[in-house]
Amino acid sequence: MGLGKTAQVLAHLLVEKQSGRLDQPALVVLPTSLIANWQAEASRHAPALRALTLQGADRARDFARIAEHDVVFTTYPLLWRDIESLETREWHLLILDEAQMVKNASSRAATALRRLQARHRLCVTGTPLENHLGELWAHFDFLMPGFLGDRRSFQRLWRKPIETNGETARAELLAQRVRPFILRRRKADVASELPSKTEVIRLVQLRGQQRALYESVRVAADEQVRRVLARLSFAGAQITILDALLKLRQVCCDPHLVKGSKLPAAMERAKLEWLRDMLPELVAEGRRVLVFSQFTEMLALVATELDTLQLPHLALTGETPVRERGAVVGRFQAKEVPVFLLSLKAGGVGLNLTAADTVIHLDPWWNPAVERQATDRAHRIGQDQPVIVYKLVVEGSIEERMLALQARKAALAEGVLGVDAAAAVKFSADDLHGLLAPLA
Repeated sequence: MGLGKTAQVLAHLLVEKQSGRLDQPALVVLPTSLIANWQAEASRHAPALRALTLQGADRARDFARIAEHDVVFTTYPLLWRDIESLETREWHLLILDEAQMVKNASSRAATALRRLQARHRLCVTGTPLENHLGELWAHFDFLMPGFLGDRRSFQRLWRKPIETNGETARAELLAQRVRPFILRRRKADVASELPSKTEVIRLVQLRGQQRALYESVRVAADEQVRRVLARLSFAGAQITILDALLKLRQVCCDPHLVKGSKLPAAMERAKLEWLRDMLPELVAEGRRVLVFSQFTEMLALVATELDTLQLPHLALTGETPVRERGAVVGRFQAKEVPVFLLSLKAGGVGLNLTAADTVIHLDPWWNPAVERQATDRAHRIGQDQPVIVYKLVVEGSIEERMLALQARKAALAEGVLGVDAAAAVKFSADDLHGLLAPLA
């Protein structure tokens, strides 16, 4: 992540053109938030490539111009809408950027992708495996259908032995099978000159009324989950379970995220209080800060606090208009403002934010790969300053227990994609009891 995958793909396309093999356009499918980034990178690194972007309400008029270009950019949300036009031609190369976006092989975008005709296919991602091995199967089912069998046989032959039974020999066999088709770039190998990255877990404590609110929400969530589990299987109760865990995570972030609760004016807000103390100091030191959260409502609360502190800031979330995203990123990179608020979904992948030297994660996410993706917006090729990463975690809460789950998921990915054959256990009923335990 942050090691020049975009530039590497553009270089490959340029070689294909110079060799005469690019006699049909290449199609690049990417998240909406990365359109401006790909356009800028193509202009900078491969200006000889004739690029066309299919975007906006009038994009249909550009379909007739596709053959005049070397590379065409479209987005996952638009792909399935335009599939009837895009599937009528042959593409030289079909490239999925941030390919984990279609890890669900039955989604509309993933289904549409399989209708496209291309001589070659390429998945580009910093996180080929986020939660379970089924996601790796989805990538290969797109790239090389049948290579890892169908979904059911893959579940029986690979997922269950590795994830459930912890068979390290089976994990190594799978690693050997897929390794020839994976080019994995590590920072230690290709960017040894990068400045250091220091990760710091900042434990904050819930006090007073916020602590009492957490405990009341926890008790209610525990009772609700137990009632549902008495009627349904663990798999069947997933929606209720995730909703219960979400409420606890919201209390940890800020009590004002909890819907339907009347809060006293003096309610404690542990993470906002930490930011209130920390951000002015960081800005006074000349640091430039990325602040990530999964909750856009949390970023709105932080923005209000920054206005009160008179700290200039920018924000990038799913609500930011597509046409404005490139300009917002450009302003931060030009060092016009010291603080950039980003949602994990909209700002966590593909962007170059090397003007930042500090990253703050307001809430831990289930998967460590997603957090690393976000952190590497700053710690990537082009960074010339050491980067400090702060992770805010409520001590003794569901957040601290999530760190153990993160370690397991990291071990699973490393066992198949890396050098370690360590096994990892997926999210289980036993994990749930720990997550719903009282505050330590």
